[in-house]
Amino acid sequence: MTHLHNVKGKDAIRAFAKAGGDVRQGKGDHVNIKMPNGMLITIPVPKDLKIGLLKAAIKKAGLTEEEFEKLLE
Repeated sequence: MTHLHNVKGKDAIRAFAKAGGDVRQGKGDHVNIKMPNGMLITIPVPKDLKIGLLKAAIKKAGLTEEEFEKLLE
């Protein structure tokens, strides 16, 4: 079972950075993360992420949901 509900933007950004992402400033309250596979992920910082946005970002980053959950710890 996945525990991807109530993940805060700043926690997701930290997890993507642990996976090798390069965190860059985005527009407004968003952050862009350039992943090692070349994909660019945009995450809103101050909010809990909606499950669809988070799952799409995980897939785009080339990670599985299980790998992402381990990076959140």
